Amino acid sequence: MTNHTSPTPDAPPALTEPTAGSALPPPPGLRVLCVDDNVDAADSLGTILELAGCKVLVAHDAAAALAGVDGGFEPQVCVLDITMPEVDGCELARRLRARPGSDDQLFVALTALGDYNPLDRMADAGFDLHFQKPLPPAELYEVLNRFAERGRPRWPTGVD
Repeated sequence: MTNHTSPTPDAPPALTEPTAGSALPPPPGLRVLCVDDNVDAADSLGTILELAGCKVLVAHDAAAALAGVDGGFEPQVCVLDITMPEVDGCELARRLRARPGSDDQLFVALTALGDYNPLDRMADAGFDLHFQKPLPPAELYEVLNRFAERGRPRWPTGVD
């Protein structure tokens, strides 16, 4: 069973696209920003991605993430926890999306919450996909491989 959100009639399609769960690692060198206030979760995800050959910046809050990006790290993929103190993942996504070059970045929301009511809020913040924690590495690899092959998903305008 997957932890990916189930499609609902009123959820934006970008946030509910299913994945196949391939275990192939992502292409080496893919730049991934991982942000989670849970230090163990962030560090574990970062280690998994580094072992797979990705270039990873791990941050435990929005301020550290923004400082890393300001310092020259140019992520292709941003994996952000939603529920963080001070600046949450949605606000961080908005700030990152406001930067030049973000149109081609993939934004992935992670949450430990089972409440999917904020899907519209996540879509409005610029997230492309949403997953409930824990996200199995094979499923994340599939998302990263799809992104490396096809780029960021482009959804028709005017989708409700």
